[in-house]
Amino acid sequence: MPRIALVTCRPGPETAEDRDLPGLVRALREAGAEASAEVWDDGDVDWSGFDLAVIRSTWDYSWRAAEFTAWAERCGALTRLANPADVVRWNTDKRYLADLAGAGVPVVETRYIAAGDPLDLPDAHEYVVKPASGAGARFAARYTPDEHDTAVRHLRRMHADGLTAMVQPYVRGIDTAGERALQYFGGTLLHASRKGAVLAPGTPYDRRKVAHPGLSDWTPTPEETAVAGKALAAVPGVPDLLYARVDLVDGEDGMPRVMELELVEPNLFLWLHPGSVPRVVDEILRAAAAR
Repeated sequence: MPRIALVTCRPGPETAEDRDLPGLVRALREAGAEASAEVWDDGDVDWSGFDLAVIRSTWDYSWRAAEFTAWAERCGALTRLANPADVVRWNTDKRYLADLAGAGVPVVETRYIAAGDPLDLPDAHEYVVKPASGAGARFAARYTPDEHDTAVRHLRRMHADGLTAMVQPYVRGIDTAGERALQYFGGTLLHASRKGAVLAPGTPYDRRKVAHPGLSDWTPTPEETAVAGKALAAVPGVPDLLYARVDLVDGEDGMPRVMELELVEPNLFLWLHPGSVPRVVDEILRAAAAR
C-alpha cells in the first residue's frame, strides 16, 4: 500500500480553498493508497515515511519563497517529491520567462525591476505590475500611463518586501479570448480550461482578486498545444514532470503566448473536469511505485 502525501498549506484569509483536495485524497484511498493531506511547514510531518509527496496547494509559498524552496530541498532528500526540488527552485521565480524566451518560446514581453533599478514604466500603453514570486494575482495590478505615481508606490512596496517586480504590457486579448490553461499530467495533456480577465482597471494591488473568474471547459487549438509543448521542452534539465500547467494568452498578432508555466502548485480544476480524476490517480500511483 503506497503512502502518498498531497502537500497543501494552512488555511488562512489570504489563501484559497483547494476544492480538489478532499476528493483526490478519497479517490487515492479508494484505489488502495494510504493517502493524506499534509501541510508543508508542519514540523511534525515525517516526510521520509511517504513513498511520494505531491505538491498540490501550497498557495502561501509566494510570500515565503526562500523558506518553501528550502523545505522542497529537505523533503526531496527524504522521499520522492513531485515536482522535483530543482524544478521548484526554478519555477518559483517568474524570471524563468526570460529562460523560456531565450529558448525561443513565445512569451508575454516581460521586464524585471529589482530594488535599486530605475523605476521606468511604460508611458504609451496599459501595463501590469506584479511580483516575480507570486500566486493568485497577489500584489498584481493593471495601470494606464497616467497612473504612473500609483504604480511607482506599488513598486516601492514590493521592493520593501524584498520582491522583484515584473512589468508586462496588458495583453488586450485577455478581454476577448480570455486566458487558457492547458493542464498536463504524466507527460500528456489532461484537460484545458478558459478563464476571464483577473485584473480590472482601478483595482488596488493589495486587494484580493478572484484568481480564476468565469472558469469553463476549453478545447485547445493546435497552435496552443504547440506553444505549450515548446514551453515544457524548454524546462532546464528536461526533468520528469508529474504535472504542469501552461497558461496562454493571445498576443497582438492573435497567436498564443505563454503567460505563466506552472510547475509547482497549479490548481488542477478537477471539480470542473471530474472525468480526469481516474487518470490523475493512476499517474500518482505510478509515480509512487517508481521511487
